[in-house]
Amino acid sequence: MTATVAVGGLAGLLELAGPAGSAQLVISSFAAAVVVVTARGMVADLRAGLYGVDMLAVLAVSATVLVGEYWAALVVCLMLSGGEALEDYANGRARRELSNLLAAAPRVAHRAAPDGALTDVPVGDVRPGDEVWVRPGEVVPVDSVLLSEAAVLDESSLSGESLPVEHRRGDTVLSGSVNGGGAARVRATATAAGSQYQAIVELVKQAQASRAPFVRLADRVAVPFTAVALVLAGAAWALSGEAARFAEVLVVATPCPLIIAAPVAFMSGMSRA
Repeated sequence: MTATVAVGGLAGLLELAGPAGSAQLVISSFAAAVVVVTARGMVADLRAGLYGVDMLAVLAVSATVLVGEYWAALVVCLMLSGGEALEDYANGRARRELSNLLAAAPRVAHRAAPDGALTDVPVGDVRPGDEVWVRPGEVVPVDSVLLSEAAVLDESSLSGESLPVEHRRGDTVLSGSVNGGGAARVRATATAAGSQYQAIVELVKQAQASRAPFVRLADRVAVPFTAVALVLAGAAWALSGEAARFAEVLVVATPCPLIIAAPVAFMSGMSRA
C-alpha cells in the first residue's frame, strides 16, 4: 500500500509540473506490475480450485490502463493493496494473540500427595481428582473446584473482565485464571487438554485456519458475477462504440467492500475480544 501511495504522490507531481504523459507512464507501469503480481497469485488459486473476488479488480486495472484511464487504474490498485495491507495486519495480530495465549499457558502444576507434600509435575500429568496448589501470581493449571475458603482470581484472559473475581469454597475455577490472592488449594475436574484455556487456544487456531462464511459466499459468486460484469461491460462498449465504457463498467462493478471486508471484520472482532 505504501508503494501505491508513493506512486500516486509522484504521479500527482508529474501531472502538475512534469513532462506531458509522464504521470500516465508512471501509473500505467505500476498498474501493469500490480496486475502481473496479482495474476500470478490468481493462477495458483485457480489451479487449487479457488476463485477470488479480486479477479474483477485485475480485469478493471488492465482495461483502464489500456484505454488511458490511468487514475482509475491507480484507485483500483489502491483498493487492492489496501485490502492486502489490512489482511497482513490482521493476520499478524492474530499470530501475536495466539503466541501470547500459548506463552501464558500453564506448564507446571504443584500436585499435593496424600501426606501433603507438593510435587511439581507437568500440567499434562494432572488428572481429575488430583489436589493442586496455586501460588500467588500463578495460573490455574486445569479446570478445578476450589478447596480453600476463598480465592481472588484474575479471569481477564478468559472473560475480558478486568476486575478480579472472588470465589468461595466449592466454586468452579477455570484454567487460565491468575491467582491474585494467597495460595489456593483446588481439586482438578479435568485434564489440561480438556480444560477451558486449552479450548480457547484451539478455537483461536481454528478461527485462523477457517474463512468467514461471507468470504466463502463471495468467492462462490465471484465467477458468475465476473461473467455478468463482462457481459454488461461488453454491451456498454457495443452500444456506445467507446472502449472507455467497457473499462468504466468494470471499475464500477469491482467489489471493493468484499475485498476489504474480511480483514476489517477480523480486526473488529479482535478488538472486541
